[in-house]
Amino acid sequence: MSMRQRPLSIALHRLLLGASTLFLCGPSLAIAADPAPQDTATSGTAATPDQAPDSKAKVAEAKLLGNVTVTAQSRSQEVQSVPIPVQIITAKQVQTLAATDISKMDIFVPGLVVSADQPTQPSYELRGIGGSGFGAGTESAVGVYVDGVYAARTGGALLAFNDIARIEVLKGPQGTLFGRNSAGGAISIVTNEPSDKFEAKATLRYGNYGERYGDALINIPLNKDMALRVSVLDNQSDGWVKDAASGKHYGGNDDWGTRAVYRWNITPDTRVLLAWDHEQLKQAPHPAFGLIPLSSYTQLPAPLNSMTIPPYPTDPATYVNPLHSPLYNDAVGGAETRRFDGATLTVDHTFSWGSFTSTTAWRNFDTFNLGDYDGTNNYNVYLDTANIEHSNSWYQEFKLSGNTDLIDWVAGTSFYLEKSHQTSQVDVNTNSVTTLILNNFASQVGWPLVDSLIPTMPQLASLLGDPWSEQVRNGQTITSYATYGDVIWHLSDKLNLTTGVRFTLDQKQYSWFIPPRYAPQLDATLAALPPSGNPIFDGLVLPEFEQNLIFTPDTAGPIGVLTQKRSNWRNVSPRIVLDYHFTPNVMAYASVTRGYQAGGFNFQQVGGTYAPEHVTNYEGGVKTVFPDQHLLFNVTGYYYTYDNLQGLSLQPAPTGTNGVPQYVITTSDQHAHGLEAELQWIPFGNLRLGLNGAYIDSTYTHYISTDSKNLSGQPTGTPFFSGAANLSYTVPDVFNGSLVYNAAYGFRGKTRCNSGSGFQGTCQVSPNFPVGTAQQSVDMRLDWNAPGDQWGVGIFVSNLLDKRYVTGVDNTAAPLGSAYANITPPRTWGVELRAKF
Repeated sequence: MSMRQRPLSIALHRLLLGASTLFLCGPSLAIAADPAPQDTATSGTAATPDQAPDSKAKVAEAKLLGNVTVTAQSRSQEVQSVPIPVQIITAKQVQTLAATDISKMDIFVPGLVVSADQPTQPSYELRGIGGSGFGAGTESAVGVYVDGVYAARTGGALLAFNDIARIEVLKGPQGTLFGRNSAGGAISIVTNEPSDKFEAKATLRYGNYGERYGDALINIPLNKDMALRVSVLDNQSDGWVKDAASGKHYGGNDDWGTRAVYRWNITPDTRVLLAWDHEQLKQAPHPAFGLIPLSSYTQLPAPLNSMTIPPYPTDPATYVNPLHSPLYNDAVGGAETRRFDGATLTVDHTFSWGSFTSTTAWRNFDTFNLGDYDGTNNYNVYLDTANIEHSNSWYQEFKLSGNTDLIDWVAGTSFYLEKSHQTSQVDVNTNSVTTLILNNFASQVGWPLVDSLIPTMPQLASLLGDPWSEQVRNGQTITSYATYGDVIWHLSDKLNLTTGVRFTLDQKQYSWFIPPRYAPQLDATLAALPPSGNPIFDGLVLPEFEQNLIFTPDTAGPIGVLTQKRSNWRNVSPRIVLDYHFTPNVMAYASVTRGYQAGGFNFQQVGGTYAPEHVTNYEGGVKTVFPDQHLLFNVTGYYYTYDNLQGLSLQPAPTGTNGVPQYVITTSDQHAHGLEAELQWIPFGNLRLGLNGAYIDSTYTHYISTDSKNLSGQPTGTPFFSGAANLSYTVPDVFNGSLVYNAAYGFRGKTRCNSGSGFQGTCQVSPNFPVGTAQQSVDMRLDWNAPGDQWGVGIFVSNLLDKRYVTGVDNTAAPLGSAYANITPPRTWGVELRAKF
């Protein structure tokens, strides 16, 4: 260390010691990172024995800066040599942020958005491209892969972190190598394999809102050729909000899982890995914060004077601020659950000319998600929805790879089979059906006339108080075949040309069935109801109680009829990449890549189909490492055109009907250009800094919204800017151990509104609170580690500044005169105890 650096080191040393007692008193504009990820990533190229000490030091320096080995191109390469924009999240970073899944840290990965207020129905977005996989007929454009295996459907994609080694976030189309549903990018989760050393460790956390978290693992070498690794986790919390009427907690966690991996080196050239995963989630549904002030409710005339309903139509100018309002939810049987099981068998064999890998995987999950969609506990506007899914999938891949002085190559073939079932359910009652009918009638003739007609229909009162349920049931079978090849041609010592292509055949069979509405108590009442003699009641009102109101022949399809459909899609997805190494530490690259996602079916519209997605991405970038300056800097620019991007949008109920809006699959054409940059810097040994930033300008090329607005030429909503920064500082020799301070800062810009944003609830909705504003988060952590990291303690805080945001408004219950908002959690904090052996 130079004399110039020493005063700074001493000052930071003293500052950190003071911060250990004032930890929660002030934030830092930084993001926690792990600039030494080699502890959790697989090792990269080691220095050979004949390398000079200075060369070995530079290799070590590069790894400290983050130049770790990844498998982003289906082959082991140092990330700085991979001509793809890749951001690495290490196990150490996950621990630093006390993150239990990737949705807890997406704001620290610029360009990545993971919406997971409903973990069985998450959505992923990279560079403005993504989707939720909301229905059985849809799949996300951002693929999630665990040890190279596609996580079938988003219902089984957002699992708790369990003994992970690292996460590779790959931006841009990755279909050539990853295959299914990675047109927008890929999230590759790599877990730890059994090792030849005995290992055992455990972590316990306790925090506010009743957080209780624990994980443990043990790695046992059974003999010189076999090893077993077993890990478990349990994540519990009471929840950060309580229902003001019932006292029920919302926003909590109840999730546990286990993972076991067995490794057998059959011969020096043949290895077998058998992994099993299990997870169970059971928690309250997402909280729905109502926006209609209770003081605005009015009582209906007799014989409906037992009913009070909100004004209709809704007036956003009267909405209450959900950030400062109590929660009132009353979904009967509300819960979100998942049971997941998976097994993976991997066989590796090394030949003299290359290697062979066989991967066989099975995934099975069942999910149930029933939540409040009216944002009130008023029985007269009751509305809940449920999504019930079952998925069973098999995946088989055979891969060959090798290298010579001229080429590095990989080729393979894969097969994927999935059978899934989904039930989309809407629950109301005869009170809320009455409200729908009256509101629709009033929108046509006015409330004064409706109020005068209610007393002439005394039979209405006898229909109140009965439950009502409607469903759409879907079934799907997916069969997918693919063959791919990718070759890196070493044209010279510095110049490489990569050519790759994937051939895909997707086959889908889909079914729809809409049963008659289920209301047995109401049916008994109707059977005994005599004619009223009132033509308005008998001719207009009563028939609405005798048929489907939500999923009708006009809005969904025929009732009681099984409809089936088949479709096939073929695709060729090529890529070409040119990279040039000016020095061993400076590389520039340019690429053209095509991506694809199969077409599908609209799960709530019988017979509805949509075309496959296609994306063409042009990209160029520079990756650099300057060991002498302790600096890593990467920058990339891109432009893409996207055809038929699948999305989920709320569609208004047809004018003049008594239904409610429904979420349907839409497609749009988009184009975007952007710039991304990464900086990692180690000014001196104990201080590590970093910065990541992203800019994107994303626009609709062609899109007609569900409420018939032409959004062509308007922004898609993706913010212009997102960014993150990092700071980590270590003070050695503190109570015979080390003190480590980490700070985390993440920023996501405001949503770019378009003329369709209001109904979708993604931008400014009411003058009383902001929607779609820029978001930021500051996390901090202070750890003390014993010598050798045998044990340690830490304190951490997430969302230090207690920033709260309204992320969207849901208008599903608008025909009932209601709406609700989703908001982000408050500040959380906790303490952690770690031990390893």
